[in-house]
Amino acid sequence: MHVIGPELGLTQPGMTIVCGDSHTSTHGAFGALAFGIGTSEVEMVLATQCLLQRRPGTHEIRVDGRLSPGVSAKDVILALIARIGVGGGTGHVFEYGGEAIRALTMEQRMTICNMSIEAGARAGLIAPDDTTFEYLHGRRHVPQGDAWDAAVERWQSLPTDDGAEYDKSITIDASVLEPMVTYGTNPGMGIPISGRVPNPEISGDSAARRALEHALEYMNLRPGQPILGQKVDVVFIGSCTNGRISDLRLAASVLKNRRVADGLRVMVVPGSEEVKKQAEREGLGEVFRAAGAEWREAGCSMCIAMNGDQLNPGQYAISTSNRNFEGRQGKGGRSFLASPLTAAASALTGVITDPRTLPDFDSAPATLSS
Repeated sequence: MHVIGPELGLTQPGMTIVCGDSHTSTHGAFGALAFGIGTSEVEMVLATQCLLQRRPGTHEIRVDGRLSPGVSAKDVILALIARIGVGGGTGHVFEYGGEAIRALTMEQRMTICNMSIEAGARAGLIAPDDTTFEYLHGRRHVPQGDAWDAAVERWQSLPTDDGAEYDKSITIDASVLEPMVTYGTNPGMGIPISGRVPNPEISGDSAARRALEHALEYMNLRPGQPILGQKVDVVFIGSCTNGRISDLRLAASVLKNRRVADGLRVMVVPGSEEVKKQAEREGLGEVFRAAGAEWREAGCSMCIAMNGDQLNPGQYAISTSNRNFEGRQGKGGRSFLASPLTAAASALTGVITDPRTLPDFDSAPATLSS
């Protein structure tokens, strides 16, 4: 739903979009107010097109500067959640802005908004601009002709006024970000790829210390160990966070003319049938197969351990999904969240690998930057 809706032009600026899935926040990338709801609320929406809500607070997320090569939208959102925690956005709607956000493609913006819920936010959104309009133009369910011109004029009135005040505000310097990897059992337990697993003893309070101790026990990781070089058994590239065509292009740019590590299972799962068709037209499916990866049918797959696509107890996966909860990708499975670039680089070595260290990285295609 979070891949197909934008593909078809069903997702448009100014809409209120709800769905029985928490990652409905994805659609906020278009300047829509989009959030997940429960089953009984779905019934209410279908019956009345109305839903009783409390007015949320506003939380500005400014990402200034430019992303370095090898650092992607997934790393931005993982860095934010690591900084403010999984409850940092509770009761608020995130509005993302700043130079780095404006430089993102629509698919990259969707990745950012998709994981807003993982920081506790009600929703996440980005003001529509020319990038938004260019993406939407000509799609099946978007207004055409004079109606398109009228829609764009209306959408241009949606961005927040200059000088507007927010209940909360945070600024991130994009230029200092590194590829991010989670080490624990929620998306807030993340560190730069050059970092080390934190020590529970330095946690601020007893509850945080106990949570970290439990997470490290579940993950079988030692305080102070580097995350680089940690063995993985499975690589999963897909999900509504990173299963779009641009994500697959990034992964293919790493895997092209290379082979995945012996004994490693690598699953590449497009986010929709249209994504799969486009990837095959571009030859990406053949790149994945030639590298020794599984080129799968579209769907959720290992993101939620669906249809038997799951980890065995004790196995490690590096995953482009949005959640690393205990058992999320299979009972007893252990998940490291990362970007498609990091996941693909790790597929080549069988251990967590910084994509920036790959041979010829500096001369790789432009898609290898952000």
